Amino acid sequence: MDVKIEAVNFEADKKLLDFVKEKLQKLEQIFDNIVMGEVFLKLDRSSEGENKVAEIKIMVPGKDLFAKKQCKTFEEATDVCVDALRKQIVKHKEKLIA
Repeated sequence: MDVKIEAVNFEADKKLLDFVKEKLQKLEQIFDNIVMGEVFLKLDRSSEGENKVAEIKIMVPGKDLFAKKQCKTFEEATDVCVDALRKQIVKHKEKLIA
């Protein structure tokens, strides 16, 4: 799967980028027909502690799957997004089989 990661309002370090890629690659174990993944990591300008936003879009044949989460860290936001996408992929896969 081709993964495109964009950091908005900050400079992402290699460790964070590798973490995100690794998490997305694990989705291919569930559904190997994933074409591409787009990730947007954003810093929300609010004064709240949860100001890290992860938006992940996965392209599969016939559908685009999307998740957006806001948490205290980018790693946590990515984890929650990937879990949500995992559920969406399973539902999509079940529809294809039925």
